[in-house]
Amino acid sequence: MTVLLLDYLKTFGWGVVGAITMAVSLWILLRVFTWLTPVDEWEELKKGNLGIALIMAAVIVGFAIVVGSMVAPPPISP
Repeated sequence: MTVLLLDYLKTFGWGVVGAITMAVSLWILLRVFTWLTPVDEWEELKKGNLGIALIMAAVIVGFAIVVGSMVAPPPISP
């Protein structure tokens, strides 16, 4: 029982580390993206601009795809 609890706590700890790392890297991504573009995306989002919202969503989803492909296990060859 103690080994199982220790493994659970290790897994939970790595999950917290992963969540914090993902949040920080997403924050950095959005800061760099808004720095590179000539439009103030956050002001446009407050105005309800759907086009900017779709672009920001595409940036976030693209980032998630890249991170997901990095952490995915390699395919098993027969």
